[in-house]
Amino acid sequence: MVIDTSTDVVRVNARKTDIFDLFNFKHYIGSNPELNTAACTFDFALTGYQEPLSIENYVEKISDRYPHLREEKYESHAHLFARTLSEVSKLDMGLHFHCWNVKPLERGARISVQSLHTRTTRSVIYFVWDWFEAMTLDEEIAFDEQMRNLQNIFRRSVYGGPTVYSLLRKANEKGIPAFYLWDEGLMQYGYGRKQVRGIATTFDGDSHIDSDFTTRKDDCKAFLATLGFPVPGGEIVTSREGALDAAEDIGYPVAIKPVVGHKGIGVTADVRDSEELRAAFNRAVKAVPEEQPIRIIVEKSISGADFRLLCVNGRFVAATERRPASVVGDGYSTISELIDRENRSDARRDTPTSAMSKIQLDEAMDMYLEEQGLSLDSVIKEGRRVYLRKVANLSSGGVSIDATPTVHPDNMILAQDVAQHFRLTCLGIDVISEDLAKSWKDSSFSILEINAAPGIFMHLNPAVGESVDVPEKILETFFDGGTEARIPIVTFNRIKVAELQATIDQILSHHPDWVIGAACRDGVYINRAEKILHRDYNTNVQNLLRNPKLDLLIVEYEEDVLATQGMFYYGSNMVVLDNPTEIEMMLARDVFEDSTIIIKQGDRVSIRRQGLLEQYTLGVDEPFSRVYLKEIPTIL
Repeated sequence: MVIDTSTDVVRVNARKTDIFDLFNFKHYIGSNPELNTAACTFDFALTGYQEPLSIENYVEKISDRYPHLREEKYESHAHLFARTLSEVSKLDMGLHFHCWNVKPLERGARISVQSLHTRTTRSVIYFVWDWFEAMTLDEEIAFDEQMRNLQNIFRRSVYGGPTVYSLLRKANEKGIPAFYLWDEGLMQYGYGRKQVRGIATTFDGDSHIDSDFTTRKDDCKAFLATLGFPVPGGEIVTSREGALDAAEDIGYPVAIKPVVGHKGIGVTADVRDSEELRAAFNRAVKAVPEEQPIRIIVEKSISGADFRLLCVNGRFVAATERRPASVVGDGYSTISELIDRENRSDARRDTPTSAMSKIQLDEAMDMYLEEQGLSLDSVIKEGRRVYLRKVANLSSGGVSIDATPTVHPDNMILAQDVAQHFRLTCLGIDVISEDLAKSWKDSSFSILEINAAPGIFMHLNPAVGESVDVPEKILETFFDGGTEARIPIVTFNRIKVAELQATIDQILSHHPDWVIGAACRDGVYINRAEKILHRDYNTNVQNLLRNPKLDLLIVEYEEDVLATQGMFYYGSNMVVLDNPTEIEMMLARDVFEDSTIIIKQGDRVSIRRQGLLEQYTLGVDEPFSRVYLKEIPTIL
């Protein structure tokens, strides 16, 4: 039971009239004495300024936002604060934060909450603190506005992109270690020689030549045509006059897009006359990177719906129809008002886990409305649907519809045939089709372009239809499960350099081709070769696990590092503890089901292996190393 009352009214961070005080903030990068995940911890206490509301009163107010919290029981204000903080940390986006802990202290309690991005977590903590203080004073707080601010902080983090986050979350579910390499700007999945690194859906095993080739839309289109795949006819131009001439030769309607581009930026479909073409050409030119020459594709516009076919490791896995943003009239609201109302809907929260982005207002929208004899000030009759742009760009507010169950087998084979010509983990194929349920051989069907590093969230969370677990398909390309992503790890609470080198020698005598990384307080080693010791201990551990040749890791984690930083990794295959402190016993907490734990207390030794416990006393002058060296082969 946590004691809430406090006779100590010394304030640390609290304002003069605050009821609660939060202080001693600490961020752990991984498993730590409080939680077995990365976490933010802080001390929670009452200031004594006045009595807080009853727990029941706070619960009643909080449950207006989070009704399910009403069904739970809370031992103290600290427990309620921690539970609320855990819930708010999900940012109304379903983030995978479920771990929290409350530890009684002489003054108040120590609260720990799972964390991914330090700045986001710290901001959430201060927001919940403000919320509790406002509830105490029976004041309102701008909850929705503050939540949007918190979501934006997370979105701007390295984990905030929907593709990166969905892969990270799936890795967490599967027990695959994943962490961000700040210097390189990459995510790493797995350890040592088991690792895979990448950005979003591009990975280090992909061919950068093939990836670059997909951005050269003209050459890529010619290549697909050479292979016999259906592509629209067109020309490449460098000037507006050339575009006008090409459109006359091809015949309207045409599509305009930059040769080098991505995410549909600068693309205009269904251009029907020279006036539209001039505006479309200007948009395409604006989308050309500064260092690139102006080269614009003018090609025949094909009638039909816009689809993305996704292949992973050369296999078809998902299809999504993409429809342009639209609004439905009510007979009295302007199009601008309808857009504003639609953008305020829950479906368009525009977060990394929302199915739809907010509808963007731009020149392309204005022109398309004008073509329809409309403007943002137009009032449309009740029930009439008005599409706001020609291109179904999801980032501009388009709607994604899962089409995977409807795809004709011939179209699946076509997608796979295209994908198998590229050494890319993920390939997105954009097509126009009357109906994907019909074979491409018997219907209007054309490949518009192919994309390396395609976004996957449209498949995972479509606005309409069932989810396709694309992150699962991607990660299973590299790992069958968490075990397949790890190398063996042996963790000590203390080990001398001489003992460490003897351990390395012992392993190398049985596995001479292995590369063994080791870190202790006095050095970093690759096999017997000493390497540069970084002043930040966990950076040494990360550098070793980042080594793509590493077969095994040996690390010393003593109390001061565990208490101040936590562990870089979670889980050891063997833990060797020599008269451990209470904090160092966390190393035995964070192990796998089949791990071996060896603990020496005085001259007594216990060995736990596969559910069996063995105990004995060391002989006179018998070294402890003899015990763990004998056990190490059992985990290799």
